Amino acid sequence: MKFARIGAPGAEEPVVVHQERLYSLQSLTADIDGAFLGGGGPAKAAAALAAGGLPEVAAEGLRYGAPIARPSAVICIGQNYAAHAAESGAQPPTQPIIFLKTPNTVSGPDDAVAIPRGSTKTDWEVELGVVIGKTASYLESPAAARDHIAGYVTVNDLSERDFQLNVSGGQWSKGKNSAGFCPTGPYLVTADEVDAGNLRLRSWVNGEPRQDSSTADMIFDVETIIHDLSQYLVLEPGDLICTGTPEGVALSGRFPYLKAGDVVEIDIEGLGRQRQEFVA
Repeated sequence: MKFARIGAPGAEEPVVVHQERLYSLQSLTADIDGAFLGGGGPAKAAAALAAGGLPEVAAEGLRYGAPIARPSAVICIGQNYAAHAAESGAQPPTQPIIFLKTPNTVSGPDDAVAIPRGSTKTDWEVELGVVIGKTASYLESPAAARDHIAGYVTVNDLSERDFQLNVSGGQWSKGKNSAGFCPTGPYLVTADEVDAGNLRLRSWVNGEPRQDSSTADMIFDVETIIHDLSQYLVLEPGDLICTGTPEGVALSGRFPYLKAGDVVEIDIEGLGRQRQEFVA
């Protein structure tokens, strides 16, 4: 199934997308959040849709918000593609590298993004996002992680590289948490419809190609990431995991960093496309 949230910021309506039509979920849930995902909401939505019990929504002209309400955590994996590690000047990691984004960075897939004050190195990063559907703690194996995945989303893990690498004190968080730095969506696609190990990821800046890779090139696959994270923290329904970006970012030195007026587009096969205009 494919879920979305449409409407003005803070007033999004939860919907299910079926055959390019949108159907309201307001009779089932107030939002697409951890309670919905962890409480059997997707199955209830499927049953209601099949029974013809969901009203259609006229969505023309409406904004798409992030397809999940604010998660309790946004956990990111660094340098998870060997070529990206190389363009960053690092060796491929032998264990997953993690950093955190604050939940208030999550924004709609087409919302404008402000270049942070003082920024000279704002960068784009197309990433596969994983949404947790069931609490995960001390999982016994990577295979066990599959039962804890609600679905997948497109994410742009925006970064300010000077803040991240030069004024960070050794941590990356200063460069990862500016306003709007985690555009998410437009859709949450349930795990049963996604081959997470073989998805094409692409990005463009002002229409020019930047990244073009596949999740098949990830160093640590989705199940390995979730299993590893569960040994150190508790993953809750609705939490978002960003699984790393492939080569082709501005940090490589091959492309200029973003400036006001630039337009970034990113796309992940089957999960949807984003478009952000960057403003001063």
